[in-house]
Amino acid sequence: MSLAVVRPEVIDARARDLAAAYARKVGVVLPTFSQLADAGSIPSKISGSLAGTGADQPDAKNLWRINWYNGADRTSRADVPGYIVLPPELTGVRAPILVMLGCRFPMIGAHKVLPAYSALAAQLVSGRFDPSHHRAVWPSTGNYCRGGVAVSRVLGCRGIAVLPAGMSRERFDWLEKWVTHPDDIIRTAGTESNVKEIYDKCAELESDPQNVILNQFSSFSNYIIHYACTGQACEQAFSDMQGKTAKARLAAFVSATGSAGTIAAGDYLKKRYGTKVAAVEAIECPTMLSNGYGEHNIQGIGDKHIPFIHNVMNTNVAIGVSDRVSDRLNVLFGNEVGRRYLQNRRKLDARLIAAFDGVGISGFANIVASIKLAKHLDYGPDDVIVTIATDSAALYQSEREMYVAKHYDGKFDEVNAGEIFGAALESTTDDHVEELTHASRRRIFNLGYYTWVEQQGISAEDFDVRKDQSFWEGLVADIPVWDRLIEQFNEKAGVAA
Repeated sequence: MSLAVVRPEVIDARARDLAAAYARKVGVVLPTFSQLADAGSIPSKISGSLAGTGADQPDAKNLWRINWYNGADRTSRADVPGYIVLPPELTGVRAPILVMLGCRFPMIGAHKVLPAYSALAAQLVSGRFDPSHHRAVWPSTGNYCRGGVAVSRVLGCRGIAVLPAGMSRERFDWLEKWVTHPDDIIRTAGTESNVKEIYDKCAELESDPQNVILNQFSSFSNYIIHYACTGQACEQAFSDMQGKTAKARLAAFVSATGSAGTIAAGDYLKKRYGTKVAAVEAIECPTMLSNGYGEHNIQGIGDKHIPFIHNVMNTNVAIGVSDRVSDRLNVLFGNEVGRRYLQNRRKLDARLIAAFDGVGISGFANIVASIKLAKHLDYGPDDVIVTIATDSAALYQSEREMYVAKHYDGKFDEVNAGEIFGAALESTTDDHVEELTHASRRRIFNLGYYTWVEQQGISAEDFDVRKDQSFWEGLVADIPVWDRLIEQFNEKAGVAA
């Protein structure tokens, strides 16, 4: 499987010009990476034109909403990214946990549309992808392939989703409405942690030269866009919160590794604030913690390998969370009986409870990991932990129904709600938490060798170069160059913003 673009350069001017002509035909203007990081820099003419476009429409104007600055209605512009702060009476720890709400992104209601856009944009402006000829293949465990299909559709090209058959019903319902051909949904064997099976299918698809594999696990555009956009968004949300809590410090950033794109925001925050970066995985498949194997249901985070774009040598902590915990919290906060318990018995604010509409299964895993980290490091009220809710509760209604049917015989009451609160929140300890030394980081880094060198054919030199932080700093330094390539592409298309 080939790697996505690393260096910002035009490798085929003719292909780039053909793609630009196609963009002109379909009326697409590409936002730069910096414009998505700072929505205030988007030209007012474009911002004004978004008013009549629904956030869930397959409209190219929604490319300009692929940022963290959408309001709760997902159409209006917000000065500060959407977030909620979890108080001690919910978490049981003194440290505030700030949760970024990825559900406000357009078309898919998840922030994974951001790396999908960056991956395809990088291909277009460098002359690697002709939308009139190529098909974009999106390997994923759910949200990234939905983002890829959405971006492909608004750009007028075919997008093929490759994902495990065991993912939530809602993901497939969405895909069936958005793909241009029914056979553009490819179901591979297994569930969340069966990533190897996805890679094998992509290797088969890659034998057709019309198929371009946009692998989020190895596309450095995924790292770049989250460093720039998600990193700055977290900073702005923290600054907004800091204005209300003068002594607050940005102590840690917690993120499930998944494709390891989102955790790049931790590198940004670490450079700015000295923030600790904590990577989260499922205990049922403890890859970082135990070089392990297994299956789990924390949908959206993957496992059994170390993503190529994970800056392992800059990660401070590895944390394991059980899918039993995230599944239970998905029921507690997504069930009306559970919500009544939280408000009436736990005296939680109704607005906070309602805000959990914006938190899906992986978001709960990140929250529990944040609680574990706060307990392990004895964080106090001034130590802010920032984490991510990639998607919303809306994607997991079927999972809630199945869990209640299996474990509660279809009848969920307040006693059950209290049991979940006690088991999944009050009883959380700092087990399965490892502060990483240089030696343990090297162990995790080396584990990636089997996937990327032995299985995917990456050279040992390209694999090893990622140990050095100068490699990652070079990727970030190239963002202005990518911006210029995008501007040149728009100029070629005759639709410059």
